[in-house]
Amino acid sequence: MIALPNGGAEKDASENLSLAGDGFDTVVKAKTAVEASCPGVVSCADILALATRDVIGLLGGPSYSVELGRRDGLVSKASDVNSNLPKAGFNLNQLNTMFSKHNLTQTDMIALSGAHTIGFSHCNQFSNRLYSFPSSSHVDPTMNPSYAQQLTSQCPQSVNPSVVVALDPQTSFTFDNLYYKNLVNGQGMLSSDQVLFTDSRSQSTVVDFANNPNDFTAAFVTAMRKLGRVGVKTGNQGEIRRDCTTFNS
Repeated sequence: MIALPNGGAEKDASENLSLAGDGFDTVVKAKTAVEASCPGVVSCADILALATRDVIGLLGGPSYSVELGRRDGLVSKASDVNSNLPKAGFNLNQLNTMFSKHNLTQTDMIALSGAHTIGFSHCNQFSNRLYSFPSSSHVDPTMNPSYAQQLTSQCPQSVNPSVVVALDPQTSFTFDNLYYKNLVNGQGMLSSDQVLFTDSRSQSTVVDFANNPNDFTAAFVTAMRKLGRVGVKTGNQGEIRRDCTTFNS
């Protein structure tokens, strides 16, 4: 949320440059409204957690209680982003290593990956699976051939870098368990998505979530609550920002 006059904040990291500006604006507007009625009490971190819960619900996903009382951090560095976000080419070991650092299990990680039932990806995050995979066809053999053809038409090799493609080709604006059904059918866009099915250690969880939406929903809510505790500041730590885009001092 922080915007530094000379850049260098988390939102300035290359991985975050395509985040929608109206998403930031929504949180800022909510903070402005809250400050007018209740100044210095509700953090931007709590508002962001609540907004996440609400948009999931608006898209047909589960509603859940959000633990509150977070304070806002005092550090925002673009250089911190790269090592804290999973990469599109991660394998299962790499995914588990990153999530376990935050007290999240493999099941938590698979459930949180289900958020890819909505949202979009830039072509460069998966184009290697279409054009430069080390196979005779240069296409990742774990990808459904029809799906590969569809992505090739949406993302030709000379595609504009700003082009994005829906992560879930069927219901990209509905929060559901179709993401897992897509993985079973070889329609995971990112390598880090498809590996959840192709790796035998995680395959049974993917199949369960594909066949039992209630299992996915329950696991997702559990994982989101745990994710909401990662790096939380309370008591005298951090601050309650007056403006989400700037530190108080």
